[in-house]
Amino acid sequence: MRIGFDAKRAFHNYSGLGNYSRNTINIMSKKYLRDDFFLYTYSQKSSYTKSIKNIKNITIQEPLSFAGRLSESYWRSFSIKNDLKKDKIDLFHGLSNEIPFGIKKTNIKTIVTIHDLIFLKFPKFYKSIDRNIYLKKIKYACSTADLIIAISNQTKSDLINLLCVPEEKIRIVYQGCDDLFQQKHNMTLIPSKKHTLPKKYILYVGDINPRKNLLLILEAMIIIKNLKLVIVGEGKKYKTICQKFICKNKLESRVYFFGKVHSKDLINIYSNADIMIYPSLYEGFGIPILESLFLKVPVITSNGSCLRETGGNGAMYIDPYSKESLIEAIVKIQEDTNLRETLIDNGWKHAQKFTNDKISTNIMKVYSELL
Repeated sequence: MRIGFDAKRAFHNYSGLGNYSRNTINIMSKKYLRDDFFLYTYSQKSSYTKSIKNIKNITIQEPLSFAGRLSESYWRSFSIKNDLKKDKIDLFHGLSNEIPFGIKKTNIKTIVTIHDLIFLKFPKFYKSIDRNIYLKKIKYACSTADLIIAISNQTKSDLINLLCVPEEKIRIVYQGCDDLFQQKHNMTLIPSKKHTLPKKYILYVGDINPRKNLLLILEAMIIIKNLKLVIVGEGKKYKTICQKFICKNKLESRVYFFGKVHSKDLINIYSNADIMIYPSLYEGFGIPILESLFLKVPVITSNGSCLRETGGNGAMYIDPYSKESLIEAIVKIQEDTNLRETLIDNGWKHAQKFTNDKISTNIMKVYSELL
């Protein structure tokens, strides 16, 4: 089988969609060695994809036509079809909410992964022009693709209720995480030349934007005086708002911003965290929760969207609009050793539903429906 992937995010996105794309490419190409995988990207310049480039049954394809090289967006949305036909692709998988316009005419089977419809649930977090573009692309992808992969039951429900997508077109295949997080690790704190960690800390991992709700943790820190917080992620305006809040409330000595962190370093940061807190207002899946469960770190997350699917019985759930709810959860985990161990045990067991072997098998089942 010759499978084509829209690999833009794999090469050029550090967080959510990029992680999903890289992990899907890795697990599928390594498990199904008799199949050929073609990655379509306008540029290979990336520090995120070194492992992908060394896999024997992967071919990386950049635009062949002059028009494609001139405009990445035109090539990815339109003229890529010619490259797919030239490469005799049997199935094209759009890994991040879209597929090329006009691909139906090529007779190539198509699957699209839809991650979430947050731009419709929380429109205030998006510019009007961006919402319109996202809506156009997702509606086209859902109406044109032969099958749709939703990464959670919540996303499936949103597709049906918000976009009237026929249920029979949707297959649920959960998202996974990098193999590194699924391996056994030494839980002893390893000093890092890059990151100076406090001896005891709570952890936040994710983009720093209003929907992720980092301010709720900072508000809780004013009440719980002994908390130290490590933040892994990047942000813009909302990060500035958080930094001003930190300065105003004299939290500078208790908050550590680390920005982007390599997976190997991130495992060390996770493994030695007291609690991982993920107070997002809405998610399609929530990879940091799953990474924490695999690494046996207690999780506090929000009671809503897909997060109970991801966290199972390995997390405590809070009202993301209530700092009192978060404070209560933190204190319970810190003071109740039995609760802490129960969350860790339940979380690790729940995480076994999301192993890369199971996910790759389920993706191939969807492919096999069409070929």
